[in-house]
Amino acid sequence: MVYILQYCIFITLFLFFTLLAWYEGSALLDVQWEWKYTAFFSNVINGAIKKESDISQLDFFLYAAKFRPVFPIFMVLTLSYIVTISAKLVLKNSYKKLILFYSLFGLLFFFLTVFVSDSPTIGGKYFTILFIILSIINFTISLYHYIFRVRGMDNTKM
Repeated sequence: MVYILQYCIFITLFLFFTLLAWYEGSALLDVQWEWKYTAFFSNVINGAIKKESDISQLDFFLYAAKFRPVFPIFMVLTLSYIVTISAKLVLKNSYKKLILFYSLFGLLFFFLTVFVSDSPTIGGKYFTILFIILSIINFTISLYHYIFRVRGMDNTKM
């Protein structure tokens, strides 16, 4: 029951933050000079952008993440929480698999940090900090489970 309530709350929050980020990112339509740098998906799908209707909706999220990062950051946090409680629910009987999950999740955030770290935008700086923090948190949780759960179980068997 606790998990269902958490899922409902965080999926609702994720959808709410997604709508807000999408709205804020729609400002990309008004900034033509930024189309060349931010409209990544539009360039891949349509080629060169000639008019506003050529811009993909996904590019709104990129623009919001680069220049108005508050709601995209909340999107990342809520989605991370949803993935984490899902993994915890599925892997609750196997601490070793849970350690592997947290380690891989931390590694994912580390690679995202490396990918975003050279961005000159304010959003890039905030996402770099966010991904570093999430990486450290996941590695710390993984280490905690290893030291106090797995290794602790092995010591009690001796």
